[in-house]
Amino acid sequence: MSGTIIVTGASAGIGRATARAFLDDGWRVGLIGRREDALTEAAAGHAGALILPCDVTDEGQVDAAFDRAAREWGRIDGLFNNAGVGLKSVGIDEIALEDWRRVIDTNVTGMFLCARAAFRHMRAQDPQGGRIVNNGSISAHVPRPGSIAYTASKHAVTGMTRSLSLDGRAFGIACGQIDIGNALTEMSQHQTEGVPQADGAIRPEPMMDVAQVASSVLHMMRMPPQANVQFMTVMATTMPFIGRG
Repeated sequence: MSGTIIVTGASAGIGRATARAFLDDGWRVGLIGRREDALTEAAAGHAGALILPCDVTDEGQVDAAFDRAAREWGRIDGLFNNAGVGLKSVGIDEIALEDWRRVIDTNVTGMFLCARAAFRHMRAQDPQGGRIVNNGSISAHVPRPGSIAYTASKHAVTGMTRSLSLDGRAFGIACGQIDIGNALTEMSQHQTEGVPQADGAIRPEPMMDVAQVASSVLHMMRMPPQANVQFMTVMATTMPFIGRG
């Protein structure tokens, strides 16, 4: 099976790896991110790529990007709602309001705007329907020390996933969530050197190949309309999740 999918945060990390996995599998992929040059590099060598420079926190840019994809392809089959940001580990009393807002604007409002745009097209197209996969996190279950903004945002993503899953039923729109733990990318490289732990120590943590995340999203998106992976957790086998706290 192949189709059309938009991947947000596609210029680096999990988004880049996932976009390339779908392109390699024969999908037409819309790559959303703020850096057009990085998106172009991520899509290099793939004729099925559609570069969609976009800030996911900007309503007008999001709607324009999804409208362009729908015009070019005729339909939108999938969305990997992936774009997100975090903060360094600090106590709540050390977090500036502008930093809190940046995390919430990207991880919650940005995800809402992209889901809304995808849902609108999936509901209106013929045949109706599609699939949205939201990128949650292990932090959608349990926090790391000093992560109140990121953890709150990912708990909100879980609520969004459940609401989309329910509201999409009437229109053939499925929604699931992938919760990822310790995928090795350029952004998570620091975790191999040391991460704050619940006991106050700083220790390196096991990592997994980001390709395992990409293949997991591909599996979720390939499900037939009659089936859905509601929640999937994919993580480095021995990372501190079970027993984290």
